[in-house]
Amino acid sequence: MPPLVNLSSLIDDAKCYELVRQHRWPDGVRCPRCESAAVARYGRDDTQPQRQRYRCTACSSRFDDLTGTILAGHHQPLRVWVLCLYFMGLNLSNRQIAQELDLSQPDVQLMTEQLRTGLVARIPPVRLEGEVEIDEVYVVAGHKGNPTAVAKRGAPGDAGG
Repeated sequence: MPPLVNLSSLIDDAKCYELVRQHRWPDGVRCPRCESAAVARYGRDDTQPQRQRYRCTACSSRFDDLTGTILAGHHQPLRVWVLCLYFMGLNLSNRQIAQELDLSQPDVQLMTEQLRTGLVARIPPVRLEGEVEIDEVYVVAGHKGNPTAVAKRGAPGDAGG
């Protein structure tokens, strides 16, 4: 079965990189090494001209739009990763995503695992503060509401009947 719509042809890499920049650095580009905002543009990637390079004037490190992200160091174009994430949001199976993106199932399996891992890593841990209320307690074992029966059962010398 052919793909439903050839979305790859509708999405370009420039828009994808702009999307990454907006979400990664909503308040302006920061160095992933020292967190400094003293960053200068430093050319473009040779193989992906939409991928901006930067140089930190504080620590002299060089980085690009994807440095330090789960999207760095992969052979698939950024638009393929964005489409994969989109299809994951539609709850498509890895087999369906592979078909839509014209990729092998093992490649899609690896991509979806990395995307899930990366998304979970960004979720802050839950921390309760202030007054916390709990409605009910469910007791799985024992004699619920009959503490004397529990005490008798655990008594020394009791056969446990």
